[in-house]
Amino acid sequence: MSSNHNPHFLSIAPSVLSADFSRLGEEVRDVTEGGADLLHLDVMDGHFVPNLTFGPPVIAPLRKWSNLPMEAHLMVSNPSSLVEPMAKAGVNRLIVHAETDPHLHRLIESIRGKGMSVGIALNPSTPLMVLEEVLGLIDLVLIMTVNPGFGGQSFIEGSISKIRRLMSMKERLGCANVRIEVDGGISTKNVGQVVSVGADTIVAGTAIFSGASRREAISALRSAAGVMLV
Repeated sequence: MSSNHNPHFLSIAPSVLSADFSRLGEEVRDVTEGGADLLHLDVMDGHFVPNLTFGPPVIAPLRKWSNLPMEAHLMVSNPSSLVEPMAKAGVNRLIVHAETDPHLHRLIESIRGKGMSVGIALNPSTPLMVLEEVLGLIDLVLIMTVNPGFGGQSFIEGSISKIRRLMSMKERLGCANVRIEVDGGISTKNVGQVVSVGADTIVAGTAIFSGASRREAISALRSAAGVMLV
């Protein structure tokens, strides 16, 4: 993954969960050519969240359609069982939920051991304090701005305060390089707000895949964020 942690570098990560699955390869190619920075892959197991999506056998062939970094967001009850399969599928960053494993430190080490960078995701009701002991060991925190499991939900306004508090925690613990990703209900209407309080990586599904042009949708998000690429 990119090591560019300049706060003015905004990464746009299309969530392929909102793509047309009958032409998934072409959709991945279109967002790659349309200016995306990485691909966000929502992996759901039907247990941790109600829905069931896809796993390594679907992810691996996407590499033929894009050279962008791929991050897999594991919304699963047993993330440790997927660490090795995801690495073999070509995933660059693995994002796991703090709520799913009481041995978070061990899970982080396991992911690193397979050559992937590490993200920790927090549900809307999960407090930031669960990050206190591991923030210095990870690359990214994913703040869920909806409850995970379904696309197309409305943004939870309280997330703004949570991002602000995470910025303070990063400063207090000396973890300036940890990126802040937001996922859920992000659109041109609110992307500027989340970026202004500290988010630097934006997951967007409906906002990118619901219109006719992937390139125009990605460009509109960048413009609305008010952040220039460097």
